[in-house]
Amino acid sequence: MVAKPTGFYQRLQLLPLPAQQAFMAALCERLLPNYALYEQTTGHGDGHTLRTVLSLVWERLSVPNASIDFARQAEKLAECEPPANDDSFGARRALDAVVSISALLDTLQGESPEAVLDVSRTSRAGVRAFIELTEGEVDAQALALIIRDHPLMADENDFQDAVLEAVSEPLTKAALKEIRLLGRNNGISNLGHSLEEGDE
Repeated sequence: MVAKPTGFYQRLQLLPLPAQQAFMAALCERLLPNYALYEQTTGHGDGHTLRTVLSLVWERLSVPNASIDFARQAEKLAECEPPANDDSFGARRALDAVVSISALLDTLQGESPEAVLDVSRTSRAGVRAFIELTEGEVDAQALALIIRDHPLMADENDFQDAVLEAVSEPLTKAALKEIRLLGRNNGISNLGHSLEEGDE
């Protein structure tokens, strides 16, 4: 019996904040190749800054008293957004990565109870948009079935389930390393992009 999404989101919201942050950080890791692909194809962006900011988040998770100015990191991150007038698919997925890391930083600077849900939904929505883009013109009902049964969406759901299970365990330093590795997903993004292998 497959658990309903409401159960998934309820479990996410019931997690302690560090576990929510680890969940978001893992999803952000998996969004980074989409940003890198955008940067590579357009010459816009600063993937190095995104990775640096995300690395600082992992550092804070494993060393909770680490002194890191996340307000300053949020400013740096804002400068990495694709140009507002670029409405291309690649730019929107690159923006997903920036917005998701930004939501994660919000939780490190104060109350942001919806952030974990936003990051989860942003990642799923990116997959949905990619499937819509690649399937072409089909009616809404057919599209809904295609999305539901699509291997990328199944992979996304399995990935988020696996991360949720991982962060539900005690967050030791070793566990955090494993979660980060899980998030990196062998360098393959939620859309199946991999820069390591020349974007298959």
